[in-house]
Amino acid sequence: MSVVLSTLPLSPSERADYWHSVVSDTFIPLDVVLHEREPSVGTIATDRLGPLQFSVVEAGPQTVSRRAALISRGGGEYLTVTLQHRGTGRLTQDGVKALVQPGTFTCSDAGRPYRREQLDDFRFTAIRVPKSVLGVSDADLRAITGTVFDGRGGTSGVVAGYLEHLADRAAGFDPYTGRQLAMTAADLLTVLVRERQGRLNPHASEVARGMLVRVKEYILRHLADPDLSPERIATAHHMSVRYLHKLFQPEGTTVSRWIHRERLERCRRELSRSSRTAPAVSAVAQRWGFTNPSHFSRAFRTAYGMSPREWQSSTRAA
Repeated sequence: MSVVLSTLPLSPSERADYWHSVVSDTFIPLDVVLHEREPSVGTIATDRLGPLQFSVVEAGPQTVSRRAALISRGGGEYLTVTLQHRGTGRLTQDGVKALVQPGTFTCSDAGRPYRREQLDDFRFTAIRVPKSVLGVSDADLRAITGTVFDGRGGTSGVVAGYLEHLADRAAGFDPYTGRQLAMTAADLLTVLVRERQGRLNPHASEVARGMLVRVKEYILRHLADPDLSPERIATAHHMSVRYLHKLFQPEGTTVSRWIHRERLERCRRELSRSSRTAPAVSAVAQRWGFTNPSHFSRAFRTAYGMSPREWQSSTRAA
């Protein structure tokens, strides 16, 4: 169920202070300056899917900024992805200014100062993403911050479409499904980072890169299915198995190895989660498509240098 906060019940003179606290409490510590003599009604509707927070924000012209003093108060561990639906804005981070218009999206790293100006009435969806789930460094993230991405084509279009789909339906997912879908969103953002860094085969055609991203999205959505195979993936995308393997060649891997690696990584993450009761290793393995416990244990040890139980014990102790 969405949590909705609004300044509608308040008088215009009371709205500014309340809105400032609502914005900082919902996201991270931020300075907020409203540009209307009598502030318009502001509304934030928030849902959570696993580690991701989705917030639809509607309000009048304003500027939010993240200063060094605010960074010291916390929140630096997040990346915010903002899908612009209405209104025009400007995002400035690391000295780079980006004009934000409907149909585009931006990424801002809360660990460094930034400024976002909304020049008129606006509506956007802000997704707060823990940087820890992306598996990239803060230096890597500079490849996507301060940049406007087109939400209608290429890799950025796939990312925007997936995030919009999750945001529209966030309230309807059960906790387990929501978490898995959220992790797929994090993986797609990582793909976007790698592409911007030129690590996704810069010599491949735009069509091939776009197809590879769509294939990876499909794989990540079906990762838990033990029957997922190159043949099934190729059929779903109306291509030959040979062409599917060709898409993965520039990355120095095969589609089967990529699936195997991603499944192991999901298991590693889940076994690292802190909870009152540790999840059973066999249940985690089965949940991510490993049908043979012995094979899973051997594969895990090969990848991470210790057994699944040893990994689980070490992370819980830490």
